Amino acid sequence: MHPAAPPPRKASPRLAFLLGALLALGGCAQSPGAPEWPASSGFRTQALPGRDGATVLALERGARVAPLRYRVVVVPGSGCAGMGAFAGRYFAGLLHAQVLVLHKPGVDPQARTAPGDCARGFVQQDRLSAWLAHARTALRADALRRQGEPPVPQLLVGISEGAELLPALAPEVPQLAGLVLIGASGLDPQQAGALQAERLGAQDDWAELGRIQAGRRADGAVVQGRSLGYWRDLWTWPLALPLVRSPWPLLQVWGGDDALVPSAAYAQFARMAALRTVPYCARRIGGADHGLQRPDGSDGVQQVWAWVEQWARAPQAGLCGPGVTGADAS
Repeated sequence: MHPAAPPPRKASPRLAFLLGALLALGGCAQSPGAPEWPASSGFRTQALPGRDGATVLALERGARVAPLRYRVVVVPGSGCAGMGAFAGRYFAGLLHAQVLVLHKPGVDPQARTAPGDCARGFVQQDRLSAWLAHARTALRADALRRQGEPPVPQLLVGISEGAELLPALAPEVPQLAGLVLIGASGLDPQQAGALQAERLGAQDDWAELGRIQAGRRADGAVVQGRSLGYWRDLWTWPLALPLVRSPWPLLQVWGGDDALVPSAAYAQFARMAALRTVPYCARRIGGADHGLQRPDGSDGVQQVWAWVEQWARAPQAGLCGPGVTGADAS
């Protein structure tokens, strides 16, 4: 018999803020069924299969401007809110691209629920390994349904937590031309979390969370707003080395005033990525927050799409060609 694990301390304000980095772009859906999104946004809801009979609801849109030049597959950040309410605006700059935005099973693309209000059932099931399995199944189905269509190059985009799935999902995307990370350090998530804890002086709280996830409590137990299964995946999830070894060009963009991911994490990954044998380009948007928004109202996400559009017009230059590496993002 093993003694019961002691109850965790109440999260300190510093740890609560630290965990915000892992709950970024959150929100929650209470029901999985989503009606088709209004045509004015350009997006419609597409049901794709997940693992073990689950359903992945995706938002899909055609190119806004002819000709169609490429396709973008998006893995959003954590939490359980959908991107439907703002997808038209968020992806407006992808003019010549088809866009497919995946959502975790149980997430309604129209939902706007705050991160802390996710349904308990969703929280207990949410973990990186499960999301990877569902997303992989969905992308295989997506590739099958598109057979016979003229092939176009595709980009795989990870927003915040979504970037953690990119190396494993990349082989499921035909004609993959590159990976794009938005608001993601590129480091293993446990390492990035530790750096954020150090930044906030919350090392003891982070260490305690590490001890709790290493204990014997059930995966479905909820600690600090996440299941222990989620924390256990996060503590061992590889990202940096798979990204460094990946054979696809990599564009990474982050905000200079990102409060949720420390600049030390971005700098550390950049040093590692310098060893890549395929192109890597890192762009810091000065004054922008975790979501690439600036206080003056300028939207850094649209700058990312402008770089992507430049690549699409001259793909022979590569995703890290002069149009991106020579751009001024400060």
